[in-house]
Amino acid sequence: MTEPRATTLTDRIDRLFQVVRRPNGEQHSHEEVARACRESTGESFSAAYLWQLRTGRRDNPTKRHLEALAAFFQVPPAYFFDDEQGRALAEEVELLGALRNSAVRDLALRAVTLSEEGLGTVTDIVEAIKRRESKRDQGE
Repeated sequence: MTEPRATTLTDRIDRLFQVVRRPNGEQHSHEEVARACRESTGESFSAAYLWQLRTGRRDNPTKRHLEALAAFFQVPPAYFFDDEQGRALAEEVELLGALRNSAVRDLALRAVTLSEEGLGTVTDIVEAIKRRESKRDQGE
């Protein structure tokens, strides 16, 4: 098995925007995140600068900026610095993002008490729905 490639800072920042969303499921805006980072650091941090970090046009933020981003998205600062820990945290971020959706959280909480057989049945149903929706989305 090959080891997953190291992700770039740009990939990691973009992943946070993709996964960690508002309670209504919308992505956070660059302005919203930049404002929170300005407030937490007292340093200049614009929406344009954040967009540049997210798109790879800038790639050398200060430690304080990364700490502010980590605080906003509720991940440890190591998410940005340590490849191994970054990969592990990326999986947790995805799970946390999913659990912020109240319907997903409700389903997960209901499934906690199911037997292994029951969990297998739920997994089969979810997979069947995913396949059906994928076909529908592809126009089949």
